[in-house]
Amino acid sequence: MSVNADLQRERAAATLDSEDFARWWAGGAWQLEERRSLERRFFEDPAFADTVHPSCLSYKERYEQTVARTTRFLAKLRQWQREKQPQLQLSVNMLRDFRLLLSGSLGTGLFQQSFPLRMHFTMFMTTILSQGTAEQQAQWLNRAWHMDGVLGTYAQTELGHGTFLRGLETRADYDALTQEFILNTPTQSSYKWWPGGLGNTANMAIVLAQLYVKGKHYGLQSFVVRIRDERTHEPLTGVDVGDIGPRLGGNGVNNGFLGLHDVRIPRNQMLMKNAQVLADGTFVQGRPPLLLYGTMVYVRVITLKDVLFGLLQGATIATRYSVVRRQSRINSDEPEVSILDHVTQQAKILPQIARGVSYRLVADWLWRFYAEVLRQLEDESMAGRNSLPELHALSCCLKAVATDEASEGVDLLRKSCGGHGFLSSANFDSIYGLATAAYTYEGEYTVLLLQTARFLVGQYVDSLKRKVLPTSVSYLRDTARLVWGKNLAANCARALEISALEQVRQAWQTQKMHQSSKVSAEMASNLAGRQLTSAAIAHAHAFFTRNALQQLEALRKKDDLSPNVSLVLGQLVELFVIDTFLRQSGCVLRWNNGITGTQLRFVERRFEELLAKLRPNAVALVDGFDFHDRVLGSTLGCHDGRVYERLMEEARRNPVNQEPVNSSFHNHLLPMMRGKL
Repeated sequence: MSVNADLQRERAAATLDSEDFARWWAGGAWQLEERRSLERRFFEDPAFADTVHPSCLSYKERYEQTVARTTRFLAKLRQWQREKQPQLQLSVNMLRDFRLLLSGSLGTGLFQQSFPLRMHFTMFMTTILSQGTAEQQAQWLNRAWHMDGVLGTYAQTELGHGTFLRGLETRADYDALTQEFILNTPTQSSYKWWPGGLGNTANMAIVLAQLYVKGKHYGLQSFVVRIRDERTHEPLTGVDVGDIGPRLGGNGVNNGFLGLHDVRIPRNQMLMKNAQVLADGTFVQGRPPLLLYGTMVYVRVITLKDVLFGLLQGATIATRYSVVRRQSRINSDEPEVSILDHVTQQAKILPQIARGVSYRLVADWLWRFYAEVLRQLEDESMAGRNSLPELHALSCCLKAVATDEASEGVDLLRKSCGGHGFLSSANFDSIYGLATAAYTYEGEYTVLLLQTARFLVGQYVDSLKRKVLPTSVSYLRDTARLVWGKNLAANCARALEISALEQVRQAWQTQKMHQSSKVSAEMASNLAGRQLTSAAIAHAHAFFTRNALQQLEALRKKDDLSPNVSLVLGQLVELFVIDTFLRQSGCVLRWNNGITGTQLRFVERRFEELLAKLRPNAVALVDGFDFHDRVLGSTLGCHDGRVYERLMEEARRNPVNQEPVNSSFHNHLLPMMRGKL
């Protein structure tokens, strides 16, 4: 099949070898070929082809098609796993890799509206692994992995409460006579609402509920609850369960609601690694209660990889389309040019590529930090307990800011494709739906920022007391003014740190001012909410830019990068830092009075220089992300660049076009035109 001539010229003229970049991006040559081999195994199988575009299916049809495809997919994937790893060891790392497989290229290529059992393999199994005793893991994990009568989900959010976990209303009352917990959702607002797979797919759920023993409250605990019969799949007595309906995106997930009315479960179905209820009702708190929320921290950490994946999908589609699409002349005596030759188009697309790559560097670091804290906690080390607040604060603000900017970036990329980007066949609707869903799930944006802000204010107070600060907030002690040097990226990162420091200071001062007027500490925090969220956002930007520069330097020291990949990575990270600085320039200039107009113009000029340097390698870069056409799912972004042919092919495939005259003409339009209405 022919390739668009403009795309061919772009690839031939690039100085970056896209295969070289793809090997680095995949983690090595072996990993790249392994992933491609697995993709071929599925994408070339006609059993996984779509007869019509998914957007043409009803909500019910899409769910049923997705479940059918899921069973075929898992059977084929298990066969591949048995060939590759016959002695598979279940662990948090393994489940992380499996989740990334499902939310990455393979899962996305087969399930554009998300994989319906993702919650089973991630939050359900991860929670049992991290919060279950050895006996409970032996009882449930192997069955869950092999789906031997166990299809699980994670039921935390309620109709009336989400991120504010202490407000959850679901109750679990312990009955010492029968050694059972009795679970109830006592009000309509206490119904579980949103868990993926809960509606019609899952037959078990990890339910977060307020524990009561003899009328005394012991806080939130996790319970393993069967909700559907293992053989018939009928809801069990006392269980009210169903699907919540279509969403903006992710409509393959089967999100559901769950009501529990005097549902009894055995005592050993409370997950008891961190806290226990003994047979006589004695409550024993073992490890810190904060570990109950470990599953959410885990998901927030890996959400960073999810959103950068979607952002780079969108960037790949927009880049290829922007080469193929010709519009407007730059020189009046020459033909129309590829719209990517317009600097305004480059300014929309290239910073999103830079953001996605920089997020990847930070996401890899964040996972290593999470894994180390988890290891320390398993060893019951004080270092782990000491690092947990820092990990929690980072996972909150980085997840919040990344999901906000990624969803904003995907929509900008859609707009950069003009009217064609609005078509479902362009696939921006699916990509945007998943990106923007992450803005609220596992912690709503503003609430997460406020949680980070509490940590930042506490650390700022510690800095005034000359205490040792965690690495991520060490800049709070550095009150030196910005010294503008030759390294613009370093200048920008430092200016963002100073801006964050000053906004944390202002938030602390605002809280103190309100407290001095005799309001409660909680009300003072409410009144200082704008300053607190601004401080957390500023901290996220400061950390993203500083950490991306540090991770780039660490990569270069390993000497694993080819010169061209190293050069382009440097340009991308610098563009990300400078773009972040310019996007936050209002806050930066407010708190860095020493930055002159001349210095700001240097930054803007360097921004445009980087666009010009990256422009020749734009297609090679997105080729290097190595998205299969099935993964992009887009008429605009395919590797061959046959945009207009694919748009027309998809239009002709539309079920509405399969008959020359639709029945609505005879049933409705013709009577109307004959005056019979």
